[in-house]
Amino acid sequence: MWGPNTYEWLLMQFATAKAGIIMVSVNPAYQPQELELALKKVQCKAIVCPTQFKTQRYCDMLRQLCPEMNTAPPGGIKSSRFSELSTVIVLDSQQPGTFHWNDLMQAGSSEHYQQLQDIQKQLSFDDPVNIQFTSGTTGSPKGAALSHHNIVNNAYFMGLRVGFEWRKDVRVCLPVPLYHCFGSVGGGMVMAVHGITLVFPSTGYDGRANLAAIQTEKCTFVYGTPTMYVDMLGQPDLAEFDLSSIKSGIMAGSPCPAEIVKNVIKVMGIKDMVIAYGTTENSPLTFSGFPVDSMERKAETVGCIYPHTEAKVVDPTTGTIVPLGVQGELMIRGYCVMLGYWQEEAKTQESITKEGWYKTGDIASLDKYGYCKIEGRLKDMIIRGGENIYPAEIEQFLHTHPKVQEVQVVGVKDERMGEEICACIKLKAGQECTVEEIQAYCRGQIAHFKIPRYVTFVESYPLTVSGKIKKNNLREQIEKQLGL
Repeated sequence: MWGPNTYEWLLMQFATAKAGIIMVSVNPAYQPQELELALKKVQCKAIVCPTQFKTQRYCDMLRQLCPEMNTAPPGGIKSSRFSELSTVIVLDSQQPGTFHWNDLMQAGSSEHYQQLQDIQKQLSFDDPVNIQFTSGTTGSPKGAALSHHNIVNNAYFMGLRVGFEWRKDVRVCLPVPLYHCFGSVGGGMVMAVHGITLVFPSTGYDGRANLAAIQTEKCTFVYGTPTMYVDMLGQPDLAEFDLSSIKSGIMAGSPCPAEIVKNVIKVMGIKDMVIAYGTTENSPLTFSGFPVDSMERKAETVGCIYPHTEAKVVDPTTGTIVPLGVQGELMIRGYCVMLGYWQEEAKTQESITKEGWYKTGDIASLDKYGYCKIEGRLKDMIIRGGENIYPAEIEQFLHTHPKVQEVQVVGVKDERMGEEICACIKLKAGQECTVEEIQAYCRGQIAHFKIPRYVTFVESYPLTVSGKIKKNNLREQIEKQLGL
Protein backbone atom coordinates (compact mmCIF):
# COMPACT_ATOMS: atom_id res chain seq x y z
CA MET A 1 0.00 0.00 0.00
CA TRP A 2 1.74 3.11 -1.27
CA GLY A 3 0.06 6.48 -0.86
CA PRO A 4 -1.27 9.09 1.55
CA ASN A 5 -4.22 8.78 3.99
CA THR A 6 -7.37 7.80 2.12
CA TYR A 7 -10.54 5.81 2.73
CA GLU A 8 -9.20 3.08 0.40
CA TRP A 9 -6.11 2.69 2.60
CA LEU A 10 -8.26 1.60 5.55
CA LEU A 11 -10.40 -0.61 3.32
CA MET A 12 -7.26 -2.45 2.14
CA GLN A 13 -6.07 -2.82 5.73
CA PHE A 14 -9.19 -4.81 6.67
CA ALA A 15 -9.64 -6.59 3.31
CA THR A 16 -6.09 -7.97 3.33
CA ALA A 17 -6.36 -9.04 6.99
CA LYS A 18 -9.59 -10.96 6.29
CA ALA A 19 -8.14 -12.63 3.20
CA GLY A 20 -4.90 -13.73 4.86
CA ILE A 21 -2.83 -11.35 2.74
CA ILE A 22 0.08 -9.50 4.32
CA MET A 23 -0.21 -5.75 3.81
CA VAL A 24 3.09 -3.94 3.34
CA SER A 25 2.96 -0.27 4.38
CA VAL A 26 5.22 1.89 2.23
CA ASN A 27 6.06 5.54 2.91
CA PRO A 28 4.22 7.69 0.32
CA ALA A 29 7.30 9.92 -0.01
CA TYR A 30 9.59 7.09 -1.22
CA GLN A 31 11.49 7.68 -4.45
CA PRO A 32 11.99 4.84 -7.02
CA GLN A 33 15.27 3.65 -5.49
CA GLU A 34 13.71 3.32 -2.01
CA LEU A 35 10.57 1.66 -3.35
CA GLU A 36 12.66 -0.88 -5.27
CA LEU A 37 14.49 -1.83 -2.11
CA ALA A 38 11.23 -2.29 -0.17
CA LEU A 39 9.52 -4.33 -2.91
CA LYS A 40 12.50 -6.65 -3.30
CA LYS A 41 12.95 -7.10 0.44
CA VAL A 42 9.45 -8.48 0.92
CA GLN A 43 8.78 -9.90 -2.59
CA CYS A 44 5.58 -7.88 -3.10
CA LYS A 45 3.00 -9.44 -5.42
CA ALA A 46 0.72 -6.42 -5.77
CA ILE A 47 0.87 -2.64 -5.37
CA VAL A 48 -2.08 -0.35 -4.60
CA CYS A 49 -1.50 3.38 -5.17
CA PRO A 50 -3.05 6.61 -6.49
CA THR A 51 -1.92 7.99 -9.88
CA GLN A 52 -0.13 10.83 -8.12
CA PHE A 53 -0.19 12.93 -4.98
CA LYS A 54 1.34 16.42 -4.86
CA THR A 55 4.73 15.99 -6.59
CA GLN A 56 4.77 12.19 -6.21
CA ARG A 57 3.87 10.63 -9.57
CA TYR A 58 3.34 7.04 -8.43
CA CYS A 59 2.39 5.49 -11.79
CA ASP A 60 5.33 7.17 -13.56
CA MET A 61 7.75 5.87 -10.92
CA LEU A 62 6.34 2.35 -11.22
CA ARG A 63 6.72 2.47 -15.02
CA GLN A 64 10.30 3.58 -14.56
CA LEU A 65 11.00 0.53 -12.36
CA CYS A 66 8.75 -1.83 -14.30
CA PRO A 67 8.40 -0.85 -17.99
CA GLU A 68 6.62 -4.19 -18.62
CA MET A 69 3.50 -2.57 -17.11
CA ASN A 70 2.87 -0.71 -20.38
CA THR A 71 2.19 -3.85 -22.42
CA ALA A 72 0.97 -6.34 -19.80
CA PRO A 73 -2.67 -7.28 -19.23
CA PRO A 74 -4.00 -6.20 -15.79
CA GLY A 75 -2.84 -8.76 -13.20
CA GLY A 76 -0.37 -10.28 -15.66
CA ILE A 77 2.77 -8.16 -15.16
CA LYS A 78 6.00 -10.12 -15.61
CA SER A 79 8.81 -7.90 -14.37
CA SER A 80 12.51 -8.58 -14.92
CA ARG A 81 13.30 -6.59 -11.76
CA PHE A 82 10.58 -7.90 -9.42
CA SER A 83 10.04 -11.63 -9.91
CA GLU A 84 6.90 -11.78 -7.72
CA LEU A 85 5.09 -8.63 -8.87
CA SER A 86 2.03 -9.34 -11.05
CA THR A 87 -0.64 -6.80 -10.12
CA VAL A 88 -0.95 -3.02 -9.82
CA ILE A 89 -4.23 -1.45 -8.65
CA VAL A 90 -4.61 2.30 -9.25
CA LEU A 91 -7.10 4.12 -7.04
CA ASP A 92 -8.19 6.95 -9.31
CA SER A 93 -7.45 6.38 -13.00
CA GLN A 94 -7.28 3.77 -15.75
CA GLN A 95 -3.63 3.03 -16.61
CA PRO A 96 -2.07 0.47 -18.98
CA GLY A 97 -1.37 -2.89 -17.32
CA THR A 98 -3.26 -2.03 -14.13
CA PHE A 99 -6.65 -2.57 -12.53
CA HIS A 100 -8.75 0.47 -11.63
CA TRP A 101 -10.01 0.46 -8.01
CA ASN A 102 -13.58 0.25 -9.34
CA ASP A 103 -12.73 -2.99 -11.22
CA LEU A 104 -11.67 -4.44 -7.90
CA MET A 105 -14.83 -3.28 -6.12
CA GLN A 106 -17.03 -4.87 -8.83
CA ALA A 107 -15.09 -8.13 -9.09
CA GLY A 108 -16.45 -10.00 -6.04
CA SER A 109 -18.83 -12.91 -6.68
CA SER A 110 -20.57 -15.49 -4.47
CA GLU A 111 -17.78 -17.91 -5.44
CA HIS A 112 -15.20 -15.49 -4.00
CA TYR A 113 -17.27 -15.16 -0.85
CA GLN A 114 -17.12 -18.93 -0.36
CA GLN A 115 -13.37 -18.87 -1.04
CA LEU A 116 -12.96 -16.16 1.61
CA GLN A 117 -14.84 -18.22 4.19
CA ASP A 118 -12.60 -21.23 3.45
CA ILE A 119 -9.47 -19.08 3.81
CA GLN A 120 -10.66 -17.70 7.14
CA LYS A 121 -10.90 -21.21 8.60
CA GLN A 122 -7.16 -21.57 7.97
CA LEU A 123 -6.08 -18.21 9.40
CA SER A 124 -4.35 -18.00 12.77
CA PHE A 125 -3.99 -14.98 15.04
CA ASP A 126 -0.23 -15.58 15.00
CA ASP A 127 0.00 -15.14 11.21
CA PRO A 128 1.74 -12.01 9.96
CA VAL A 129 -0.77 -9.38 8.82
CA ASN A 130 1.36 -6.27 8.30
CA ILE A 131 4.96 -5.47 7.37
CA GLN A 132 6.08 -2.03 8.54
CA PHE A 133 9.39 -0.62 7.39
CA THR A 134 11.35 0.59 10.34
CA SER A 135 14.66 2.12 11.13
CA GLY A 136 17.98 0.56 11.81
CA THR A 137 21.28 2.13 12.58
CA THR A 138 22.92 0.53 9.58
CA GLY A 139 21.85 1.13 6.03
CA SER A 140 18.46 0.29 4.72
CA PRO A 141 15.13 -0.11 6.54
CA LYS A 142 14.03 -3.50 7.88
CA GLY A 143 10.53 -4.90 7.54
CA ALA A 144 8.98 -5.53 10.95
CA ALA A 145 6.41 -8.32 10.63
CA LEU A 146 3.42 -7.85 12.93
CA SER A 147 0.69 -10.43 13.59
CA HIS A 148 -3.08 -10.13 14.08
CA HIS A 149 -2.40 -10.94 17.76
CA ASN A 150 0.13 -8.09 18.03
CA ILE A 151 -1.98 -5.29 16.62
CA VAL A 152 -5.50 -6.27 17.71
CA ASN A 153 -4.37 -6.50 21.34
CA ASN A 154 -2.34 -3.30 21.17
CA ALA A 155 -5.34 -1.44 19.76
CA TYR A 156 -7.52 -2.87 22.53
CA PHE A 157 -5.22 -1.79 25.39
CA MET A 158 -4.55 1.59 23.82
CA GLY A 159 -8.29 2.30 23.69
CA LEU A 160 -8.77 1.17 27.29
CA ARG A 161 -5.96 3.42 28.52
CA VAL A 162 -7.45 6.59 27.04
CA GLY A 163 -11.03 5.73 27.96
CA PHE A 164 -12.62 4.82 24.62
CA GLU A 165 -14.69 2.18 26.46
CA TRP A 166 -16.59 4.69 28.58
CA ARG A 167 -16.46 7.89 26.51
CA LYS A 168 -19.53 8.57 24.39
CA ASP A 169 -19.35 9.36 20.65
CA VAL A 170 -15.55 9.44 20.29
CA ARG A 171 -14.47 11.28 17.15
CA VAL A 172 -10.73 11.24 16.49
CA CYS A 173 -8.99 13.82 14.28
CA LEU A 174 -6.28 11.67 12.64
CA PRO A 175 -3.51 13.63 10.89
CA VAL A 176 -0.84 10.94 11.47
CA PRO A 177 0.05 8.79 8.43
CA LEU A 178 -1.61 5.39 8.04
CA TYR A 179 1.65 3.81 6.82
CA HIS A 180 2.94 4.26 10.40
CA CYS A 181 1.78 2.02 13.27
CA PHE A 182 0.39 5.10 15.06
CA GLY A 183 -2.07 5.63 12.20
CA SER A 184 -2.90 2.04 11.22
CA VAL A 185 -3.08 0.51 14.72
CA GLY A 186 -3.93 3.59 16.83
CA GLY A 187 -6.37 4.74 14.13
CA GLY A 188 -7.62 1.89 11.92
CA MET A 189 -7.51 -0.98 14.41
CA VAL A 190 -8.75 1.09 17.37
CA MET A 191 -11.67 2.19 15.22
CA ALA A 192 -12.68 -1.45 14.68
CA VAL A 193 -12.02 -2.68 18.23
CA HIS A 194 -13.60 0.24 20.13
CA GLY A 195 -16.12 1.52 17.58
CA ILE A 196 -14.77 5.07 17.38
CA THR A 197 -15.15 7.50 14.45
CA LEU A 198 -12.05 8.57 12.49
CA VAL A 199 -11.83 11.96 10.78
CA PHE A 200 -9.05 12.47 8.20
CA PRO A 201 -8.45 16.25 8.16
CA SER A 202 -6.44 16.07 4.91
CA THR A 203 -4.85 13.53 2.58
CA GLY A 204 -1.36 14.88 3.21
CA TYR A 205 -0.39 16.55 6.45
CA ASP A 206 -1.69 20.14 6.91
CA GLY A 207 -1.61 21.82 10.34
CA ARG A 208 -4.46 24.24 9.64
CA ALA A 209 -6.70 21.48 8.25
CA ASN A 210 -6.50 19.74 11.65
CA LEU A 211 -8.03 22.75 13.39
CA ALA A 212 -10.71 23.10 10.71
CA ALA A 213 -11.60 19.40 11.01
CA ILE A 214 -11.82 19.58 14.81
CA GLN A 215 -14.19 22.55 14.54
CA THR A 216 -16.37 21.25 11.69
CA GLU A 217 -16.59 17.61 12.72
CA LYS A 218 -16.71 18.33 16.49
CA CYS A 219 -13.78 15.98 17.13
CA THR A 220 -13.40 14.89 20.75
CA PHE A 221 -9.84 13.54 20.36
CA VAL A 222 -6.78 14.47 18.35
CA TYR A 223 -3.66 12.39 17.58
CA GLY A 224 -0.30 13.79 16.56
CA THR A 225 3.47 13.88 16.81
CA PRO A 226 4.97 16.77 18.81
CA THR A 227 5.71 18.51 15.47
CA MET A 228 2.03 18.39 14.51
CA TYR A 229 1.03 20.00 17.80
CA VAL A 230 3.72 22.69 17.34
CA ASP A 231 2.15 23.42 13.92
CA MET A 232 -1.35 23.69 15.36
CA LEU A 233 -0.14 25.99 18.14
CA GLY A 234 1.70 28.09 15.54
CA GLN A 235 -1.35 28.81 13.32
CA PRO A 236 -1.77 32.63 13.36
CA ASP A 237 -5.57 32.37 13.61
CA LEU A 238 -5.61 29.58 16.21
CA ALA A 239 -7.83 31.65 18.56
CA GLU A 240 -10.55 31.87 15.89
CA PHE A 241 -11.16 28.11 15.81
CA ASP A 242 -13.75 26.55 18.11
CA LEU A 243 -11.89 23.67 19.76
CA SER A 244 -14.36 23.27 22.63
CA SER A 245 -15.35 19.72 21.56
CA ILE A 246 -11.82 18.36 22.22
CA LYS A 247 -11.61 16.36 25.43
CA SER A 248 -8.30 14.56 24.99
CA GLY A 249 -5.46 13.74 22.65
CA ILE A 250 -2.44 11.52 22.20
CA MET A 251 1.05 12.86 21.53
CA ALA A 252 3.59 10.25 20.41
CA GLY A 253 5.96 9.34 17.59
CA SER A 254 9.04 11.19 18.85
CA PRO A 255 10.29 12.69 22.13
CA CYS A 256 7.67 15.13 23.52
CA PRO A 257 9.31 18.28 24.94
CA ALA A 258 7.72 19.35 28.27
CA GLU A 259 7.02 22.91 27.03
CA ILE A 260 4.97 21.69 24.06
CA VAL A 261 2.91 19.40 26.30
CA LYS A 262 2.19 22.28 28.69
CA ASN A 263 1.26 24.65 25.84
CA VAL A 264 -1.12 22.17 24.22
CA ILE A 265 -2.92 21.71 27.54
CA LYS A 266 -2.98 25.45 28.30
CA VAL A 267 -3.53 27.06 24.88
CA MET A 268 -5.63 24.40 23.09
CA GLY A 269 -7.42 23.45 26.31
CA ILE A 270 -6.77 19.70 25.93
CA LYS A 271 -6.86 18.89 29.66
CA ASP A 272 -6.79 15.08 29.30
CA MET A 273 -3.75 15.07 26.98
CA VAL A 274 -1.92 11.73 27.03
CA ILE A 275 1.74 11.15 26.11
CA ALA A 276 2.57 7.74 24.64
CA TYR A 277 5.72 5.82 23.71
CA GLY A 278 6.31 2.81 21.55
CA THR A 279 8.28 1.32 18.68
CA THR A 280 7.11 -0.24 15.42
CA GLU A 281 8.58 -3.54 16.64
CA ASN A 282 6.19 -3.42 19.62
CA SER A 283 3.03 -2.96 17.53
CA PRO A 284 3.59 0.01 18.58
CA LEU A 285 2.60 1.23 22.09
CA THR A 286 4.13 0.01 25.35
CA PHE A 287 3.73 3.08 27.61
CA SER A 288 1.24 5.89 27.87
CA GLY A 289 -0.14 8.20 30.48
CA PHE A 290 -3.64 8.20 31.94
CA PRO A 291 -5.91 11.15 31.10
CA VAL A 292 -6.04 12.03 34.82
CA ASP A 293 -2.24 12.14 35.37
CA SER A 294 -0.70 15.22 36.96
CA MET A 295 0.88 17.91 34.79
CA GLU A 296 4.32 16.84 36.02
CA ARG A 297 3.74 13.23 34.92
CA LYS A 298 2.41 14.37 31.53
CA ALA A 299 5.34 16.72 30.91
CA GLU A 300 8.18 14.61 32.32
CA THR A 301 7.31 10.98 31.46
CA VAL A 302 5.87 8.87 28.64
CA GLY A 303 3.39 7.36 31.08
CA CYS A 304 2.93 3.95 32.60
CA ILE A 305 3.56 0.44 31.26
CA TYR A 306 0.64 -1.15 29.35
CA PRO A 307 -1.25 -4.20 30.68
CA HIS A 308 0.20 -7.63 29.79
CA THR A 309 3.51 -5.99 28.91
CA GLU A 310 6.81 -6.20 30.79
CA ALA A 311 9.57 -3.61 30.79
CA LYS A 312 13.03 -3.62 32.30
CA VAL A 313 15.97 -1.23 32.21
CA VAL A 314 19.40 -2.83 31.93
CA ASP A 315 23.01 -1.79 31.90
CA PRO A 316 23.80 -1.73 28.13
CA THR A 317 27.20 -3.37 28.62
CA THR A 318 26.44 -6.07 31.21
CA GLY A 319 22.73 -6.65 30.58
CA THR A 320 21.94 -6.62 34.33
CA ILE A 321 18.86 -4.79 35.60
CA VAL A 322 19.63 -1.36 37.05
CA PRO A 323 17.85 0.07 40.15
CA LEU A 324 14.69 2.18 39.73
CA GLY A 325 15.47 5.75 38.70
CA VAL A 326 18.78 4.74 37.09
CA GLN A 327 19.29 5.10 33.33
CA GLY A 328 19.91 2.13 31.08
CA GLU A 329 18.60 0.47 27.92
CA LEU A 330 14.84 -0.11 27.91
CA MET A 331 13.71 -3.64 27.03
CA ILE A 332 10.16 -4.89 26.42
CA ARG A 333 8.57 -8.34 26.55
CA GLY A 334 5.01 -9.48 25.89
CA TYR A 335 2.30 -10.10 23.28
CA CYS A 336 3.33 -6.88 21.51
CA VAL A 337 6.83 -7.97 20.38
CA MET A 338 6.91 -8.40 16.58
CA LEU A 339 7.29 -11.80 14.90
CA GLY A 340 10.66 -10.59 13.59
CA TYR A 341 12.27 -8.67 10.73
CA TRP A 342 11.00 -10.15 7.47
CA GLN A 343 13.52 -12.77 6.26
CA GLU A 344 16.33 -11.21 8.33
CA GLU A 345 16.99 -13.87 10.94
CA ALA A 346 20.32 -12.44 12.11
CA LYS A 347 18.91 -8.94 12.64
CA THR A 348 15.89 -10.40 14.47
CA GLN A 349 18.19 -12.28 16.85
CA GLU A 350 20.23 -9.13 17.46
CA SER A 351 17.12 -7.26 18.60
CA ILE A 352 15.11 -9.96 20.44
CA THR A 353 16.83 -12.02 23.15
CA LYS A 354 16.20 -15.76 23.43
CA GLU A 355 14.04 -14.99 26.49
CA GLY A 356 11.81 -12.82 24.29
CA TRP A 357 12.96 -9.32 25.33
CA TYR A 358 12.99 -6.70 22.58
CA LYS A 359 15.93 -4.27 22.86
CA THR A 360 14.52 -0.82 22.12
CA GLY A 361 17.87 0.94 21.80
CA ASP A 362 16.41 3.76 23.91
CA ILE A 363 17.99 4.98 27.13
CA ALA A 364 15.33 5.24 29.83
CA SER A 365 14.62 5.07 33.55
CA LEU A 366 11.60 3.63 35.40
CA ASP A 367 10.07 4.77 38.69
CA LYS A 368 8.35 2.63 41.32
CA TYR A 369 4.92 3.24 39.76
CA GLY A 370 5.98 1.90 36.36
CA TYR A 371 6.24 5.37 34.78
CA CYS A 372 9.02 5.77 32.26
CA LYS A 373 11.31 8.63 31.29
CA ILE A 374 13.02 8.40 27.90
CA GLU A 375 16.45 9.99 28.25
CA GLY A 376 17.98 9.49 24.82
CA ARG A 377 18.98 6.85 22.28
CA LEU A 378 21.70 4.27 22.06
CA LYS A 379 21.34 4.31 18.29
CA ASP A 380 22.01 7.59 16.54
CA MET A 381 18.75 7.46 14.62
CA ILE A 382 17.24 10.86 13.84
CA ILE A 383 13.53 11.41 14.52
CA ARG A 384 12.40 14.35 12.41
CA GLY A 385 8.76 15.29 13.04
CA GLY A 386 7.92 11.68 13.82
CA GLU A 387 9.79 10.28 10.78
CA ASN A 388 12.52 7.78 11.65
CA ILE A 389 15.65 8.50 9.62
CA TYR A 390 18.87 6.55 9.75
CA PRO A 391 22.00 8.55 9.07
CA ALA A 392 23.77 5.61 7.42
CA GLU A 393 21.30 5.61 4.52
CA ILE A 394 21.81 9.32 3.77
CA GLU A 395 25.57 8.95 4.25
CA GLN A 396 25.68 6.11 1.72
CA PHE A 397 23.77 8.22 -0.78
CA LEU A 398 25.88 11.38 -0.32
CA HIS A 399 29.02 9.34 -0.78
CA THR A 400 27.94 8.97 -4.43
CA HIS A 401 28.45 12.74 -4.97
CA PRO A 402 31.66 13.19 -7.04
CA LYS A 403 33.04 15.97 -4.79
CA VAL A 404 32.41 14.23 -1.45
CA GLN A 405 35.23 12.39 0.27
CA GLU A 406 33.52 11.59 3.55
CA VAL A 407 30.20 12.44 5.17
CA GLN A 408 28.70 12.11 8.64
CA VAL A 409 25.01 12.80 9.18
CA VAL A 410 23.74 13.86 12.61
CA GLY A 411 20.46 15.10 14.04
CA VAL A 412 20.55 18.63 15.46
CA LYS A 413 17.85 20.08 17.66
CA ASP A 414 14.98 21.94 16.07
CA GLU A 415 12.05 23.64 17.78
CA ARG A 416 9.40 22.56 15.27
CA MET A 417 10.61 19.16 14.03
CA GLY A 418 12.30 17.95 17.23
CA GLU A 419 15.40 17.22 15.14
CA GLU A 420 16.69 18.29 11.75
CA ILE A 421 19.26 16.59 9.56
CA CYS A 422 22.74 18.01 9.21
CA ALA A 423 25.27 16.56 6.79
CA CYS A 424 28.90 17.22 7.80
CA ILE A 425 30.88 16.82 4.62
CA LYS A 426 34.61 16.50 4.01
CA LEU A 427 35.30 17.39 0.37
CA LYS A 428 37.90 15.78 -1.88
CA ALA A 429 41.15 17.74 -2.16
CA GLY A 430 40.88 20.83 -4.37
CA GLN A 431 37.07 20.68 -4.64
CA GLU A 432 34.63 23.48 -3.87
CA CYS A 433 30.94 22.95 -3.20
CA THR A 434 27.88 24.79 -1.88
CA VAL A 435 25.02 23.82 0.43
CA GLU A 436 22.54 24.33 -2.45
CA GLU A 437 24.52 21.98 -4.70
CA ILE A 438 24.28 19.16 -2.13
CA GLN A 439 20.56 19.73 -1.52
CA ALA A 440 19.83 19.86 -5.26
CA TYR A 441 21.72 16.56 -5.70
CA CYS A 442 19.35 14.92 -3.20
CA ARG A 443 16.10 16.10 -4.77
CA GLY A 444 14.24 13.34 -6.57
CA GLN A 445 16.86 10.80 -5.44
CA ILE A 446 15.90 10.42 -1.77
CA ALA A 447 12.61 11.18 0.01
CA HIS A 448 12.14 14.90 0.76
CA PHE A 449 12.23 14.36 4.54
CA LYS A 450 15.73 12.82 4.30
CA ILE A 451 17.26 15.82 2.50
CA PRO A 452 19.61 17.57 4.96
CA ARG A 453 18.31 20.94 6.11
CA TYR A 454 21.84 21.90 7.13
CA VAL A 455 25.08 21.14 5.30
CA THR A 456 28.43 22.03 6.81
CA PHE A 457 31.85 21.49 5.28
CA VAL A 458 34.50 20.21 7.69
CA GLU A 459 38.22 19.46 7.63
CA SER A 460 38.05 16.64 10.20
CA TYR A 461 35.79 14.80 12.68
CA PRO A 462 36.19 14.24 16.43
CA LEU A 463 37.56 10.68 16.86
CA THR A 464 37.82 8.11 19.63
CA VAL A 465 41.18 6.50 20.45
CA SER A 466 40.33 3.60 18.15
CA GLY A 467 39.51 6.00 15.30
CA LYS A 468 35.71 5.83 15.44
CA ILE A 469 33.83 9.08 14.87
CA LYS A 470 32.24 10.50 18.03
CA LYS A 471 28.84 11.48 16.71
CA ASN A 472 27.70 13.01 20.01
CA ASN A 473 30.67 15.37 20.05
CA LEU A 474 30.15 16.16 16.38
CA ARG A 475 26.49 16.98 17.06
CA GLU A 476 27.44 19.33 19.93
CA GLN A 477 30.05 21.10 17.77
CA ILE A 478 27.58 21.59 14.90
CA GLU A 479 24.76 22.85 17.16
CA LYS A 480 27.18 25.42 18.64
CA GLN A 481 28.40 26.39 15.15
CA LEU A 482 24.83 26.80 13.85
CA GLY A 483 23.79 28.67 17.00
CA LEU A 484 21.03 26.18 17.84
